[in-house]
Amino acid sequence: MFRSRSKDEQAAPAEPVADLTQQPRDPQAPKGRPTPKRREAQSQRRQITKAPANRKEAAKRAREARRTELAKQRQALASGDERYLPLRDRGPVRRFARDFVDAKWHVAEFFLPIAVGILILSIVPSVQAQNISLLLWLGVIVMIVVDSIGTARRLKKALRERFPGENLRGVTMYALMRTLQMRRMRLPKPQVARGQAPRR
Repeated sequence: MFRSRSKDEQAAPAEPVADLTQQPRDPQAPKGRPTPKRREAQSQRRQITKAPANRKEAAKRAREARRTELAKQRQALASGDERYLPLRDRGPVRRFARDFVDAKWHVAEFFLPIAVGILILSIVPSVQAQNISLLLWLGVIVMIVVDSIGTARRLKKALRERFPGENLRGVTMYALMRTLQMRRMRLPKPQVARGQAPRR
C-alpha cells in the first residue's frame, strides 16, 4: 500500500515552483520592436516582389528600374542632390570645380550667341563684312584660349590648397567643358551666384 503511493508520487510530474521575483508577462507588451502601421506593412509587402517568371518579365523590371534611376538623376541634376547624380558629377572635388566655374564670368559661355552673330555677318554679300567676321572669329578664339588657361591655372591652385592628396585627374577638363555651356543650360544646375565663394 505504501509502495504504490510512493510510485504514484514518483510518476506524477513535479509542478514548477513559481518565481516570485519574475513579473508575469503582459500579452500586450511590445516584442522588442514597434508594431508597423498598416500603411507601412502594405508598402513593405509591395516592395517584396516575387522573382521574375521569365526573361521578358525580368527585362521589363530592369527597364522600369532604369527609368526610375534616370528620373532621379534628372531631378538631382536640377536640384544638386549628390545622392543621385551621375558618377562623373559626384564628390566634393567635382562640386568645388562646378562652383568655381559658376561663380565667375567666362568668355567661352558666350561662344554660341557670338558664333551666331558672326555667322550672320559672314553671309552678308560684302567683302568688308566677311573680313570683319574672320577677325571676330580669330579674336573670340584667342580670348577663349587665354581665359581658359587662366581659369585652369587658378582652379588647379585652388584644388591643391583645398584638397591636398586627392586625385585631381580630369577635374580641370571637367571644369573647362562647363565653361563652354551657357549658365542656364549647365547641368547640374549652378548652386552659387556670380561672385559667391564655392561651397565647403
